[in-house]
Amino acid sequence: MSPEEFRKYGHQLVDLIADYRTHVAERPVMARTQPGDIKAQLPASPPGQGEPFADILADLESIVIPGLSHWQHPQFFGYFPSNGLLSSVLGDYASTGLGVLGLAWQSSPALTEVEEVVVGWMREMVGLSPAWNGVIQDTASTSSLIALICARERATNYSLVRQGLQGEAQPLVVYVSAHSHSSVDKAALLAGFGREHVRLVAHDEAFAMRPAALEAAIRDDIAQGRRPCAVVATTGTTTTTAVDPIGTIADIARAHGLWVHVDAAMAGSAMILPECRWMWDGIEGADSIVLNPHKWLGVAFDASLYYVRDSEHLVRVMSTNPSYLQTAADGRVKNYRDWGIPLGRRFRALKLWFLIREQGVQKLQERLRRDMANAQWLAEQVRATPGWRVLAPVTLQTVCVRHEPEGLDDAALDRHTTAWAARINASGEAYVTPATLNGRWMVRVSIGAEATERHHVEALWRTLRAAVA
Repeated sequence: MSPEEFRKYGHQLVDLIADYRTHVAERPVMARTQPGDIKAQLPASPPGQGEPFADILADLESIVIPGLSHWQHPQFFGYFPSNGLLSSVLGDYASTGLGVLGLAWQSSPALTEVEEVVVGWMREMVGLSPAWNGVIQDTASTSSLIALICARERATNYSLVRQGLQGEAQPLVVYVSAHSHSSVDKAALLAGFGREHVRLVAHDEAFAMRPAALEAAIRDDIAQGRRPCAVVATTGTTTTTAVDPIGTIADIARAHGLWVHVDAAMAGSAMILPECRWMWDGIEGADSIVLNPHKWLGVAFDASLYYVRDSEHLVRVMSTNPSYLQTAADGRVKNYRDWGIPLGRRFRALKLWFLIREQGVQKLQERLRRDMANAQWLAEQVRATPGWRVLAPVTLQTVCVRHEPEGLDDAALDRHTTAWAARINASGEAYVTPATLNGRWMVRVSIGAEATERHHVEALWRTLRAAVA
């Protein structure tokens, strides 16, 4: 493809995406395709000769887009908000088009220094002190894995340069809530702790970790000859957006020498609102934090911010220094290859830089406040309607609901819940996510698509009631 062909088809692609965003509300929210439908429309073997790019764009429009569930739809209330605002999309486009890699500062100086600036902006926006240093990772799954590896190496005085965990006399233990994200459990396994050494700490009626239960679990493990290593607390759990008491947890961890990692993947964006920062009171006592601007804040996926208080420890654990990457600038600059797992890095900072500059902090705050107000409105309607129940505190933008007709036992109620949720999703009128809470099925309504206004939430409430009628 020549630069002139790129210009021509690039304009067409931008027009296609702009039209898609303009008219996405006219589409059914959930894809109507059945398993295998998309594959059946694609050749089983690759083309021997190149095809006209116009044909590729035509297939994108006629095959791919109809096979999508539309996260940007104003009636999308599933999973979490992943509202790639268009200014951020352009930042991602610029990153891909420039085609640079961050192997070292010298390989692309602007890649490193723009990232330094935007992670500093975000640190200030969410109210963290200058004691924190940040880096952009791909997802919270990676960030949590890095945190637990760093915790492991601090607890073992850098066992990775000796025999690793195989040389440790005492097994290391990680403490998590039953409401922690599944990626935390996965990170603990990949970091070598082993399933037997991941403790599920009891939670209270608001689904937050109980500090007394954490203290008891730590003391029990010490008495049994095991070594407590790390605790992962959550600000905004996946199922209910519950808030663990960070300050108290950090105090307990400090007394026993544990690493504290805070998973604020979705809720971290809310910390740009001063009135929400109570949710992570005591955050300065943590060792590491992850928050995902590619969720509620509106950055195009993927962009996960990982902050640490001791960046020298992070670099010592993660550093690589092959001769072909050594430069005269080393020692005076950040080499972000030493701040995470991959050697090469995309220019992810551009999409965050574009977004913050185009939106401004005030506009971002206004949108998040709108979503939280809409969640409160929906919760009020549910609480006021006989037969409906809100099952968890509505701290952010997620409302956990269940319709509970009289006379149904637990099994029948579960069947009823999953059935009406499936009817809503199959209808194309809205998209919601069923999940289990205390062993029973309920429905999560996650509000936060960029286009979702109050009248869309009102329409959802009508859809919910019609689905159970």
